[in-house]
Amino acid sequence: MEKAPLPPDENGTSMTDEQSEVQLLEANGDVSPGGGGAADLSRDAWSSKVQYLLAQVGFSVGLGNVWRFPYLCHQNGGGAFLLLYVLLLVVVGIPLFFLELAAGQCIRQGSIGVWKHISPKLAGIGYSSCVVCFFVALYYNVIIGWSLFYLGSSFQYPLPWEQCPQLSNNKTVKECEDSSPTTYFWFRKALDITDSIDETGEFNKLMIACLLAAWAIVCLAMIKGIKSSGKVMYFSSLFPYVVLLCFLIRGMLLDGASEGIAYMFYPKLSIWREVQVWRQAATQVFFALGLGFGSIIAYSSYNPPNNNCHRDALMVSFINFFTSVLASLVVFAVLGFRAKTIAMECVSRNLALLSSTNVMAPFNVSDPSSVSLQGYSQWFQHHRSNLTEKNITDCSLEAEMNKGVEGTGLAFIAFTEAMSLFPASPFWSTLFFLMLLNLGLSTMFGTMQGILTPLIDNFKTLSRHKTLLTVCSCAVGFVIGLVFTQRCGNYFVTMFDDYSATLPLIIVVIFETFSVSWVYGADRFLDDIKAMLQWRPPVLYKYLWQYVCLLAMIGLLGSSLLRMFFKRPTYTAWNQTTASEMNLEYPDWALAVLSVLIVIATLPVPMGYIHSLLKTRMGRGLERGNEQDVEREQYTKCNSDDPESTPALTPLEEHDGEDGTCRNSVLPLGVDNYRPLPQEAEDGEDTTRV
Repeated sequence: MEKAPLPPDENGTSMTDEQSEVQLLEANGDVSPGGGGAADLSRDAWSSKVQYLLAQVGFSVGLGNVWRFPYLCHQNGGGAFLLLYVLLLVVVGIPLFFLELAAGQCIRQGSIGVWKHISPKLAGIGYSSCVVCFFVALYYNVIIGWSLFYLGSSFQYPLPWEQCPQLSNNKTVKECEDSSPTTYFWFRKALDITDSIDETGEFNKLMIACLLAAWAIVCLAMIKGIKSSGKVMYFSSLFPYVVLLCFLIRGMLLDGASEGIAYMFYPKLSIWREVQVWRQAATQVFFALGLGFGSIIAYSSYNPPNNNCHRDALMVSFINFFTSVLASLVVFAVLGFRAKTIAMECVSRNLALLSSTNVMAPFNVSDPSSVSLQGYSQWFQHHRSNLTEKNITDCSLEAEMNKGVEGTGLAFIAFTEAMSLFPASPFWSTLFFLMLLNLGLSTMFGTMQGILTPLIDNFKTLSRHKTLLTVCSCAVGFVIGLVFTQRCGNYFVTMFDDYSATLPLIIVVIFETFSVSWVYGADRFLDDIKAMLQWRPPVLYKYLWQYVCLLAMIGLLGSSLLRMFFKRPTYTAWNQTTASEMNLEYPDWALAVLSVLIVIATLPVPMGYIHSLLKTRMGRGLERGNEQDVEREQYTKCNSDDPESTPALTPLEEHDGEDGTCRNSVLPLGVDNYRPLPQEAEDGEDTTRV
């Protein structure tokens, strides 16, 4: 049955159903961009569920799945690390991911609005998330710029990193000879890197152009919010899977692929005794899902209230894990081929030397292809003392597998070198760097959404100029990002990646978990989810949030702090003279910069709490026109059986009416729960009661 229109207002105009809902919500402060998000009818929404899932998957599945997870799996026990990762994913990752999804969907606000809605004292959590997102966006787009540079360089035959450049006297560059063509191209041609972070050097003009292009792409994709970025997700989120499958099929056909995969997944259960392995597994789960950034909350806030966010949490988490395993198979199949190719070339060189000596060998030295790596290595170990004197070396597959399998070393050196050995190498190189570009962009879209959505939701002026805010944010990011385009810029990228986000994000998630499970109450949060989804999640989540997740995050924070205090932070530098990498300690000024970054990112949490206390004690809340936060804590939710009603989290204070009903509450829309306010109520002080 349709509702009859409400009586005309003072001007004699009749209010439609939609108008009455909006005006009633405005009276309670829930439609404004800074509102609690009970039902913002003007809020953007996803065009389809598929678009939303692709956005969440695209944000969580990033470059770390390709170049961080395989390295950790290989370094920390192979199959044993996989089991540990799944364990932590189930008991820590999925519950925290579900918590952020449910909070964003329930309150329909960005990270600032979500925690402000639960309590104004917690608003600083959202601001910290925005700051961390900004730090990450600064250097993440630099990596996208590197991918653009390599993508453009891939349209050449032969690839520019296949051979060392020739000098005028027909000699090759010594730095390239002492390292490798791919290593030389990365450090000298792409980065033109200095020997340490202390040597700044001039700006790299090519990298400036690539960084500008990267920010331009992000700006164009984000210029209309999720309406534009959501459409881009169809390509940027799905294309990497097509490339990974192509590389997997191609990699499995390569000689050495089986050795590479076996080398990665061979289980070493004894590794579970090491605290360092647990710390790295927990950190990878934490960052793989994108917890604490606020992007998960921002994306879910555009969902309808009855969306099954619990199923989404399970689905996205396991897609993320599946992607990490798929990427690991691809990486180690290709790296196994590369390592075996290099090792067999080593055998050929040593057999050529062996043929000119009188040393007897149990194999045909004139036919290197007939010699197995294992047989050669065993023979070498048995006659090491005699062979070393004749400059004959060992050729180890394992030693080659250990070289350059992490981060940029994997993507821009090891994997790039392996692709140069493929037939039609420019084609495979183009595919690979186009995949890296899309992985980076899809994560970058989510990171920017974690900045823009909270600001738009909580500041009316910004909400009226969304396009200008997006353009200005990208412009500021580009200008500050020029720091990373110096010749020493790669060292700053490493510094930001290792330290500017890790500790602040862990602190943010600790406060998020504590706020929901203890300040607000896990039972009440589950009640709100039940009102939203029409079914109650298992009570197991309550205990996971209150104890397991909270203690795990505190333990991760403690171990990370101890590691920083007892081991001076270091970075890997490239020495041009020796043409090799070396570990250097950060100078004092760099440690000071690190400390400032961490303080800036975490400072909003205590500042928000102190600001709220001062505002409450001095009674300036209403005087500053910020009644919204104060009024919201006076509401209490009345449960409704209407599945279409928009839920709001139960506040921290309850005031029941004399008749036992919830007097100060926002009743669900779409039912006959509202009536015109009496004139004296409109003129009185209390205008929030319906």
